[in-house]
Parts: sequence; C-alpha cells; structure tokens
Amino acid sequence: MWDWGGFGWGWGLLMMAFMAVVWLVVIGAVVWGLVAVLRGPGRREGSAGPEDAEQVLADRFAHGQIDDQEYRERLQVLRAARRGP
Repeated sequence: MWDWGGFGWGWGLLMMAFMAVVWLVVIGAVVWGLVAVLRGPGRREGSAGPEDAEQVLADRFAHGQIDDQEYRERLQVLRAARRGP
C-alpha cells in the first residue's frame, strides 16, 4: 500500500517536494496576477504620467528648489511633450 508505485520512499518524498514547489509557483502566479490587475492599467512602479510630472514640478517650485522662470520653461516642455510631435 505505501510502496509509492514500486519506487520506494525516497522517490515518494521527492514527488511530494516537487508537488509542493508546483503549488507554490501556482499560488505565486495567482497572487502576482491579482496584484497586477488590482494595480490597474499603466500604474507600474517607477512610471509617472504627465500629471505626476507636473505635480513634482509644482512641488519643487513650492519648496523653492526652482525659480519662476525655470518652472514655466519646464512646464511648457512637459505640456508640449504631452501633445506629441
């Protein structure tokens, strides 16, 4: 009854370990997929849209890191890039 198909206990333990790895990969793939779906389209780590870039620029201006002229120049470049070539 417990001879694991004639291969012995060692093969049986190896098959159980392999199935555990398979299930971990399947569960990991499902979790990864759910996170990707819940995060939404276009929202990857490190990616910023034009509105995010304008907000960063406005924050830098508000904190005095850039002056008025540089703010306006960079804002113009951002908005031109959004419109496309």
